[in-house]
Amino acid sequence: MTLALVPLLRTLGVAALAVAWAVGAHVASASGEPSRWGAALAIAPLALALGLALWRLPYRWLAALAAGAALALLAWTWPALTSEVALLYFVQHVGVNLLLAAFFGRTLSGPGESLITKLARQVHGGVLSERQVAYTRWVTKAWTVFFLSLAVVSTALFLLAPVAVWSVFANLLGAPLIGAMFVGEYLWRLRCLPAHERSTFADAVRAWKNHGSDLKK
Repeated sequence: MTLALVPLLRTLGVAALAVAWAVGAHVASASGEPSRWGAALAIAPLALALGLALWRLPYRWLAALAAGAALALLAWTWPALTSEVALLYFVQHVGVNLLLAAFFGRTLSGPGESLITKLARQVHGGVLSERQVAYTRWVTKAWTVFFLSLAVVSTALFLLAPVAVWSVFANLLGAPLIGAMFVGEYLWRLRCLPAHERSTFADAVRAWKNHGSDLKK
């Protein structure tokens, strides 16, 4: 195996895990029955994120105290979590989309630049035309509205439709809808920006990675 295949295999592995998680989440949610494994599957990403955050804490005693408190809270709420699995996935789905909407939308207020504009500056060496600035700000607005719309539709389906219908939308269609949004934005970019002002998908991925590294500092 060559080293060049390692990133590809890693990406395929992550994608396979994401698909398996989504299918498992749908099965657990759509059944409408209490499920210990379904609750554990829903909590797994949150537990991983919390574990990584605690690992970065400079004081081990504080990390251990926070981990103990989290485990105590989980033990206390476990019976309720296993009996309301669909509600657990619903709260998670809506919460994530609202956080993403806030992540994009907060950069649209105030004198600073929008999130996509900042990423575009990284790709283009810090220099953007007025047309690029306007376009990237519009894209930031579009992603904000997109994530807000997912949260609104998810809420409406959860309250008004059978839980299986909501689960298909929330657990199975989430990733394809995001993919469709990327494709639609790229096609619109081809229409709005000349070739020398466009960025490629690889450029966008590198900019996201650099932005994520900056946030961790």
